[in-house]
Amino acid sequence: RLINFAHGDITMAGAFSAYFLARSLDRSDILDNWPLFSMFAIMGLSMAVCAATALIVERFCYRPFRHVATLAPLICAIGASFVIQHTFRGMFGSNVRSYPDPEWLKGDVNILGVNFHIVQPIVIGTALLAMLFLYLVVQKTKMGMAMRAVSEDRDAAALMGIDSNKVIIFTFILGACMAGIGGVLYCFVYKQIYFYMGFLPGIKAFSAAVLGGIGNIPGAMIGGFFLGVIESIGPPLFFDGLNIPAPYQLRDLIAFTILVMVLVFRPQGLFGEALARRRA
Repeated sequence: RLINFAHGDITMAGAFSAYFLARSLDRSDILDNWPLFSMFAIMGLSMAVCAATALIVERFCYRPFRHVATLAPLICAIGASFVIQHTFRGMFGSNVRSYPDPEWLKGDVNILGVNFHIVQPIVIGTALLAMLFLYLVVQKTKMGMAMRAVSEDRDAAALMGIDSNKVIIFTFILGACMAGIGGVLYCFVYKQIYFYMGFLPGIKAFSAAVLGGIGNIPGAMIGGFFLGVIESIGPPLFFDGLNIPAPYQLRDLIAFTILVMVLVFRPQGLFGEALARRRA
């Protein structure tokens, strides 16, 4: 029940650290000759940096306000977002940097008679594995049960012997590791990084979570797919007949219009109602 609006910028921090390691591996030809090792090393560093950044945000922006029923944690998280952005801008500049493009990320692959750029199945497959891992942790482990208990009622969970402080820290670390994976996959697709790259994807990730249903992990991923498809087909579908130049610049308008409509007409999300029934 803590909305971390600095999450997108935590993703950016991991992507930046992964960029410097990827560039170093590219210069030594390890990136091309050892693809699996390079990918795990890049993602491992990104996850570690994201986890460290998330722990700092949790310690200074959330822990002091944990028992305060105000908007202070939310406002503090937004402030932390800008602090992270401009820290990286001051350290590395505002220039857009090109991500290394190894040979194993080039070319196409045929799946069921359809040609895809090889990056696309890698990104989708990795995202599905990450979602499955996250789902199993949250639903099938003792720590996952403790996370759900603290989310429902922190005081009752404490009476049952659950250390809510440890659970919240673990949750921040787990979410940050997912952010680290997402940052690397984002760079694989777009090949560019800059200090502001995490803000808009972070807001859209929140939109996807709201669309799927807050607390529903598969729902959040389905919401993300749905949002991405609508952003892709929406501009020509809705704006071509209106003689609007460059309709693809209106993708963000479509995404946030969907967010507003979901919040107004179905605030529990697409899968929120079924989740509530199971708990009852």
